[in-house]
Amino acid sequence: MRRDIPPLAEVRRITEKKRDAWWTVLLVDPVATPLVRLTAKYTRITPNQITWGAFLLGLVSAAFFAFGDWRWLIAGAFVYHLSFILDCMDGKVARLTGQGSVFGAWLDFVFDRIRVAVCGVALMAGQYDRTGETIYIWLAAAVVFLDTLRYINGLEIFKIRHTMRKQIKARVRAARRAENSAELAFMEDLLRNNPEADIEQDIRQAATATATATMTATPAGVAEVTDLAPVTAAETAQAQTQAHVQTHVQAEAEVEAGSEAEAGAEAQRKAPARVIDLHQEFRHRFPVYLRARSFFLRHRIRTHLVSGIEFQMGVFILGPLFDSVIKATIVSGALLLVFELAIIYKLLLSTRDFTRTIDSFEREEVATAA
Repeated sequence: MRRDIPPLAEVRRITEKKRDAWWTVLLVDPVATPLVRLTAKYTRITPNQITWGAFLLGLVSAAFFAFGDWRWLIAGAFVYHLSFILDCMDGKVARLTGQGSVFGAWLDFVFDRIRVAVCGVALMAGQYDRTGETIYIWLAAAVVFLDTLRYINGLEIFKIRHTMRKQIKARVRAARRAENSAELAFMEDLLRNNPEADIEQDIRQAATATATATMTATPAGVAEVTDLAPVTAAETAQAQTQAHVQTHVQAEAEVEAGSEAEAGAEAQRKAPARVIDLHQEFRHRFPVYLRARSFFLRHRIRTHLVSGIEFQMGVFILGPLFDSVIKATIVSGALLLVFELAIIYKLLLSTRDFTRTIDSFEREEVATAA
């Protein structure tokens, strides 16, 4: 029995993430999304069944890796990529058909970790048996360690960011509970949800006005983080981009509200959202990040260019395909560590912005009480 599944363009909108790894965007989604549509339309396969399929294919690729010969390495790399395509399909099918579950998410996560560990040990064991070089023993341990480190670090950073946002929202609600307060928004969310915001154009426009930027009042609705350097072109561009994004968000809200007249009246009655930017110091130190982020977002690619996904592809696909497991593993592991350290540094700067934001709330409370 066929399901009522929308056209491919709508399936892409529903199933594909707004930001994803470049390997997934360029090499997996063009294959996985059409397969997701066909799977959902003509079969009753569930997301958990696809997860099991991806896991079993991962074990098959591990068996191929264990043989060690270059022909088996190529076969293992091919099967591993098929396994990863299925691994991406389970979540897409869940989003398209509404069959997602908490247990399914847990199963997907656990199977991913087991697959990486088994494939890593099998690949290095096959090469050790083939060459007798003890470096492969260390590389097997390194692959398992780095994969585990990546996901533990990602989980902890997510928890810290969630805690900071939660505390800021609590302070804003407590300070404005008695009045009809504006909504609270975070700059990262606005830019992520509206990648069409042209930050590069804003930077070019702001560069011509840098000399007078420090004499211009801050636009309404923009929350400043105090004790930073004077306004730069990048910071002015950030404010312009924020205004562009807020305008886009407001326009979307008007369309969804129904009548343009009613939506316009509602927008006039509602104060603009107060935007909290917990990455302001990072952008202040690295203004080129705005240009890179804008470019990647428009192509659905996240700026974390070497994550756990690219690490796996380097170790289990590029290394076996070119019969260069040692070099591919070392380079992939080094790049993964570099980007993880960059994320940790970004988090450090974000905590400073968080502290300054909380301090600004306390100063507002003192001024109000006085």
